[in-house]
Amino acid sequence: MNWIIAIIQTLLFVALAPLLAGWLKWCKCRLQNRRAPSLFQPYKDLIKLSSKQPVVAEHASWIFTRSPYIIFSAMVLAASVVPFIAVDLPTSASADVIVLVGLFGFARFFLALAGLDIGTAFGGMGSSREMTVSSLAEPAMLMAVFTLSMAASTTNLSVAITHVLEQDLVLRPSFVFALLALILVAVAETGRIPIDNPTTHLELTMIHEAMILEYSGRHLALIELASQLKLMLYGVLIANIFFPWGIAESFTPEALGYGLLAILGKLALLAIILGISETVVAKMRLFRVQEYLSFAYLLGLLGMLSHIILEASR
Repeated sequence: MNWIIAIIQTLLFVALAPLLAGWLKWCKCRLQNRRAPSLFQPYKDLIKLSSKQPVVAEHASWIFTRSPYIIFSAMVLAASVVPFIAVDLPTSASADVIVLVGLFGFARFFLALAGLDIGTAFGGMGSSREMTVSSLAEPAMLMAVFTLSMAASTTNLSVAITHVLEQDLVLRPSFVFALLALILVAVAETGRIPIDNPTTHLELTMIHEAMILEYSGRHLALIELASQLKLMLYGVLIANIFFPWGIAESFTPEALGYGLLAILGKLALLAIILGISETVVAKMRLFRVQEYLSFAYLLGLLGMLSHIILEASR
């Protein structure tokens, strides 16, 4: 029974990722006084792309054609280990922060290789920029999550979430710093403003879009769905690590239903906050990304130091 719940949780993750992207786009359009598309527009786009035959460049190798499947599979594996509506599932044994960062890095590696494989200027530029951003974002992410791991004495996400649930509701400076650091990293890793603009095709600003310009049809659908999954993964990590209240600790239908409603509400609120920030903040220059992610790393480091000084010494 527990394995069935784990499989259903992963399927829900994949099924709801386009809805989160649609809700985010709807919120941004409303905030910018533009006519908003349907919440289900991402589903329609994915279905339309999946029905089309992909066009592959003449000199493309197997890396280009296989990368969409590898990237999507890595994101699904990451979704299967991240606690979504319940903790203590059979997949919790693999729900380790190091495993998650490894899966993100694995998908990013093949995405960068695919951008380089065709040999276009855009693909090479996007891959170079992506590796630059990731080399700065991963240390900041690890520093932020290790702060929580020090408090829970584990890097297992399920155990860490359970530890937070068992503690009294107090304001911890270490958690505040770690939360801010993870939010900054999530914005960079998912290609959102101010680091990247997912709706632009201007050669001087695009990062993610430059790597996937040559993709079409079902290959593009898989990459787009993987990108939506990654956005949802970071949203679930922020919501369930720092605000885990509502997540199911038992496998009763009532607890699971309440856990689903709780995470949907938290993700909807996070999408509204992200939409507001993307409306009021401008895209920054690429050369300022180092300052942005260095600040995220500093916040994670401050979180770890504050834990050692204020909490571990007690």
